[in-house]
Amino acid sequence: MIVAERPAAGDAAGALVLFHGRGADEHDLYPLLDVLDPERRLHGYCPRGPLSLPPGGAHWYVVPRVGYPDPTTFASSYAEAGAWLDSLPHERVVLGGFSQGAVMSLALGLGVGRPRPAAVIALSGFIPEVDGWKLDDEWPFPPIAIAHGTYDPVIPVEFGRRAREMLEAAGAEVLYRESPMGHQIDPNFLVEVRALVEA
Repeated sequence: MIVAERPAAGDAAGALVLFHGRGADEHDLYPLLDVLDPERRLHGYCPRGPLSLPPGGAHWYVVPRVGYPDPTTFASSYAEAGAWLDSLPHERVVLGGFSQGAVMSLALGLGVGRPRPAAVIALSGFIPEVDGWKLDDEWPFPPIAIAHGTYDPVIPVEFGRRAREMLEAAGAEVLYRESPMGHQIDPNFLVEVRALVEA
């Protein structure tokens, strides 16, 4: 797996892993490593999605319909990313991502049979409905932060609201924010999330 890395300032207290969105690459969210972990307490990683698809860039899975990833491509990326995550030399790992990357962070962080991360940050994503993957709704949950643009034309805000409802119904505590914007990241929310990453 191709990964952009940002080392910790000293001995790493853990890892911060950010998954990019559809059609981007490992450099897309790289600047957010310093935004979320300004003191560089964590070793930062930004992996590249394994698929190259039209119209270009890297992807985590094929999208037949929003909310429902293609099972074959999703399963192979999920397995590859999961094996890579499990090979990291850190006990505490914070997972985050934008768009398709948010889906991967929720799936890898909260899937049945996966180790629980230290926290999950999902920006403009959803909990996938896909054959072969199931939400592990056993308590305790890690801290979870979800943000969504109210006017998102790519992944409608209802997907963010549904993720929050599902997780809260299962007993998770969710830091949830909606911002009056489209399919993008609210910098103000990142300031809030920074405290969650520090903790």
